[in-house]
Amino acid sequence: MKPRHPVPLNALRAFEAAARCLSFQAAAAQLFVTPAAVSHQVKHLEAYLGLPLFHRGHRSITLSAEGQALAASLSELFGQLELALDRATAPSAAQLCVSTMESFAAKWLAPRLHHFHREHPDLKVRLVTGNEPADFARGGVDVAIRYGPGGYTGVRAERLMEAPVFPVCAPALLDEACRPLLRPEDLAQHTLLHDDSGAGRPGVPDWSAWLQAAGSPGVDASRGPVFSSIYLAQEAAVAGHGVALGLAPLVAQDLQRGRLIKPFGPDLPNAYAFWIVTGLQGRSKPAIEAFCRWLQEEAAEH
Repeated sequence: MKPRHPVPLNALRAFEAAARCLSFQAAAAQLFVTPAAVSHQVKHLEAYLGLPLFHRGHRSITLSAEGQALAASLSELFGQLELALDRATAPSAAQLCVSTMESFAAKWLAPRLHHFHREHPDLKVRLVTGNEPADFARGGVDVAIRYGPGGYTGVRAERLMEAPVFPVCAPALLDEACRPLLRPEDLAQHTLLHDDSGAGRPGVPDWSAWLQAAGSPGVDASRGPVFSSIYLAQEAAVAGHGVALGLAPLVAQDLQRGRLIKPFGPDLPNAYAFWIVTGLQGRSKPAIEAFCRWLQEEAAEH
């Protein structure tokens, strides 16, 4: 095979930025050069490879099939390079960045994290909250715990826990003689607390689905406030403001401590579950593998 000339790294960087922005002008702003310089570098790369990377319109550009493939690879490679440089200049202590949703962090992970620290005192865990797709290449995230349907692409995903749904409320609500809470029909006399986690997601139970399954479709499922997270709805239930639909893993500790009670069933299956998500090569790192293994052991125990 005829050897190529040295890889044009500046051209690769210009192409990656242009492919990400689909604009020479926006790429130029990110790279602090002119749009003409970006265009020149892209043409240089196309000549080097011997194939077109963009389809150029009058006022727009789109990636060719070859350009799409190259852009996907370069995005990951540059992300890994940036992360490697960050880690090379970071403190030497081992660190692990874990991304998860606010409710899971507060109600499940944070109360148990001391168990992991006891087993791995030299490994520092940093928790960040969010439920958007984790950027393992550029975002510095090592492990993500997500609530979703699975089927994630370009990553390694392992089911952590199922998430069946059932009503929960504060014990004080059962002491209200004028408003009994003994069967699903009694929910007509109580405030229903909603959250956005199941809105428009097939197979994720909301109050309407739960009441239908409980044989009480006549109860108005639309009543009550809507919260932006499961955590907020659950805390409102703890405060005695109404009845929420609890996800089993997230209410287990409050049920055990008596902050919440489960007035009645049924437990409704949930198309969403909790998943451990890592980069495709992430589990090859001992710290990440140790944390993922601990998550599975902790979930199995509790």
